[in-house]
Amino acid sequence: MIAPFTGQTIEAARRALTAQFAAAGIESAEIEARLLVGAALGRDLTAMIREAARTIAPDDAAQIAQFAQRRLNGEPVARILGHKEFWGLSLALSPETLVPRPDTETVVEFALELLRATGLASSALRIADLGTGSGAILLALLHELPKARGFGTDISADALQTAQANADAFGLADRATFVRCDYAADLTGSFDLIVSNPPYVRTADIEGLAIEVREHDPHRALDGGTDGLDAYRALIPQAAGLLAPSGVLIVEAGQGQSGPIEGLMTAAGLTPAGTPRADLTGIPRAVAGRKMPP
Repeated sequence: MIAPFTGQTIEAARRALTAQFAAAGIESAEIEARLLVGAALGRDLTAMIREAARTIAPDDAAQIAQFAQRRLNGEPVARILGHKEFWGLSLALSPETLVPRPDTETVVEFALELLRATGLASSALRIADLGTGSGAILLALLHELPKARGFGTDISADALQTAQANADAFGLADRATFVRCDYAADLTGSFDLIVSNPPYVRTADIEGLAIEVREHDPHRALDGGTDGLDAYRALIPQAAGLLAPSGVLIVEAGQGQSGPIEGLMTAAGLTPAGTPRADLTGIPRAVAGRKMPP
């Protein structure tokens, strides 16, 4: 039962919603309550503080209650708001895109580290992002690499529309091209860097995922097959064939998958490029392979 918010002040509503979320076991109850109240009122944090004593109008109270119910039903805040911050960029989402997660920033960090170590970060690089979704990884890289040009692929037309809209919003559309295909199937030419966050959850494990992921992220962006490695078996050989000499492939990995992925890269003719980069929880999250010059 959602507590009524009509007649409450902004501060009282925020506190009441925080208490409801906390009672429901939502870990970031205070932050999520603030975000949803702010979104319902069209106020940022500064305005909410400044207007903390303002009484909420009935229509706004109804909107807060609607957002609250959606969150208590398991819908993540990012889906309710329609956007999620990734690498400092506020990415629009759609039903066909994953909600970008901090774990995936590890791929961006590792890519930039490897490029800077070889002095290529300031070059006119060609980058491909296989299964781009909202465009998160590709657009973060283009944001950091002003001379690079990127190509994002996805089999979902809806996802590609979302990625294009994000590229437009960030002023990156002139350096980003989106192609509808399965991983690298329709890409041509050579690439200095290829990145991907493919589906890697074992099919049997999907039912055990948090409801925010299981019920609200697109299933085909999660399901990696029986052992979680189906997507890697498809994309790694494709990517290896498109890499320029000294080019690098970096993929996101699930827990316990970095070793098998390195094996697939080696079988495709790539050489490990550094130690897999761990995320903040210590899980090896970004795995890289380099195409050695002949």
